[in-house]
Amino acid sequence: MTFQNLALAQALFGHHNTNLDKICEALKVQINTRGNSILVKGDPTDVNLAERLIQQLYALLESNTPLSDADLDAAINTIKNNGNQNLKDLFSTAVYKTTRNKPITPRNPAQQNYVKALAKNDILFGIGPAGTGKTYLAMAMAISTFSKGEVKRIVLTRPAVEAGEALGFLPGDLAQKINPYLRPLYDALYDMMDFEKAQVLIEQETIELAPLAFMRGRTLNDAFVILDEAQNTTSEQMKMFLTRIGYGSKAIITGDITQVDLPAGRRSGLIEAKSLLSGIRGIRFNYFSKTDVVRHKLVTQIIDAYEKKQKRK
Repeated sequence: MTFQNLALAQALFGHHNTNLDKICEALKVQINTRGNSILVKGDPTDVNLAERLIQQLYALLESNTPLSDADLDAAINTIKNNGNQNLKDLFSTAVYKTTRNKPITPRNPAQQNYVKALAKNDILFGIGPAGTGKTYLAMAMAISTFSKGEVKRIVLTRPAVEAGEALGFLPGDLAQKINPYLRPLYDALYDMMDFEKAQVLIEQETIELAPLAFMRGRTLNDAFVILDEAQNTTSEQMKMFLTRIGYGSKAIITGDITQVDLPAGRRSGLIEAKSLLSGIRGIRFNYFSKTDVVRHKLVTQIIDAYEKKQKRK
């Protein structure tokens, strides 16, 4: 394969050919380079897959789409699982642009379906393992919807369920005790929005971050509401949350049903909702698997190791 633009070819190959090395490892091929040309060797099926991937990556660079390490890993994983996937279609679905002008886009078909489902549904569930981008994309969709004026505020909430440490033993007042539970939501918010602007919106309560217990008795109109770590809600809490949704509002509920931290004998409200609410018009369940993980590649292997342990049990 020969590429016309030498600068783009070098960007594609990566520093010291690190990008090509990743492709070789993932698709079990050998790649030799000479200038702006490469030779791909291996099993014909693997070579065809590598060729398709490399051509699509080059096309993305030609369209001025930057490729981070995470983008490259996601592209390799996507083509490996579905050789017919169009990467340009996937990466061009911009959800939101951060203050640093960085586009937030789906990195695999599951994420793309997740984003598209929000347009047709008022309540969207994102269920899957850690690292699949459920919360991060939900935050991007919330900020995008708010910035377009489609909602008047954003409400972010999580159940304050201990995972190894008792809440009462944490230092500080109630707000300081609760803050660690909301930290992942803060992290996602500050990654997408200017810190000072986010602080002003939080102070004005246009963006509200609160534990789930604070939602009781409220009606949330014209709001984009995110319930994170929903696997740790009880049946009563999930019902309470879902019945808070008012007119002009959207809600995304995210969780991993393999990591429930509730006391023994308490059924997860997320697991119950999955069986009770499937099939209701306006409510959509979107599922992610370990193949959709967009964090460090070791995260997928860690999830796989724990799944094997669970199966042995």
